[in-house]
Amino acid sequence: MPESSAITILFLAANPARSSQSRLEQEARDISEGLLRAQHRDRFKFEQRWAVRPRDIQLALLECNPQIVHFAGQRKQNEISGSQEKMMLEPGGLVETEFNREEGLTFQNETGQVCLIPAKALADLFMLFTDRVNCVLLNGCYTEEQAKVIAQHIPYTIGMKRSITDKAAIDFALGFYDALGAGRSIEFAYNLGCTAIQMAGLPEHLTPVLYKKSELNSISTHNDSSKLDTNLLNGVTQTPHSRRRIQEKREDLEEEYQAIRKKLKWLKKEWTIKTDSEAKYELSQRIEQYEVQLQNIEELLEALEKK
Repeated sequence: MPESSAITILFLAANPARSSQSRLEQEARDISEGLLRAQHRDRFKFEQRWAVRPRDIQLALLECNPQIVHFAGQRKQNEISGSQEKMMLEPGGLVETEFNREEGLTFQNETGQVCLIPAKALADLFMLFTDRVNCVLLNGCYTEEQAKVIAQHIPYTIGMKRSITDKAAIDFALGFYDALGAGRSIEFAYNLGCTAIQMAGLPEHLTPVLYKKSELNSISTHNDSSKLDTNLLNGVTQTPHSRRRIQEKREDLEEEYQAIRKKLKWLKKEWTIKTDSEAKYELSQRIEQYEVQLQNIEELLEALEKK
């Protein structure tokens, strides 16, 4: 398979403390060796960037055009150096900003200080790469909130809901990429990664969490629908105004439903004529997302019909 058609995995390692350097090297080495032994090894290209700063992340995304972005080497917010913590607490410092109270991805900046990357900044960054990135894995402690925000734009995002040991983080990564290397879906790979932690006798198999963009959109759609039709959902008598709003909502959903059906029909046709396994893989992922969206719209339409 030509290199240009390979699935590119971008491994981004922070500038860690000396104690975690060997763990990151082991994680990168084990992933790389596992992919080389994989059944579909020709489908993958493993790119690595080390001691990355925030700007390096942007450049790596532009240079590598990855489908999968793997962050490694995060530490908890309370591990930020004492000097920076003091700066955060001083009047006029950074204490007023929301992200300073979070935990998650941290990197060193140009001056050597450890900085927490705001979740919204990560979300805005990945919003620019939605045409390429299909999965983001935040393989470090307390990255669930950042994963949840990124998942507004990326089909699959994995984070850690609490602290995770080095061994569990590596076991999850190996299980995840072993499954991808065998041609399985991202959801299957996530489940195998969790099982790999469990098989190793570690109690952290529930720490990784998977967020899907389609599910978050479904939640948002349901919330919007509830706000629009509050009176009906509460069983209050319909008014002409509320009936008109329901009709408009129904028409919008039906229009969206037909548009997605057309896209889905085209994607399935493309899938049947493609011979490239990488192209089939990407099309399968998109087909799965559209089918979930159709199911969500059908449920909303059924709910509106009952009103």
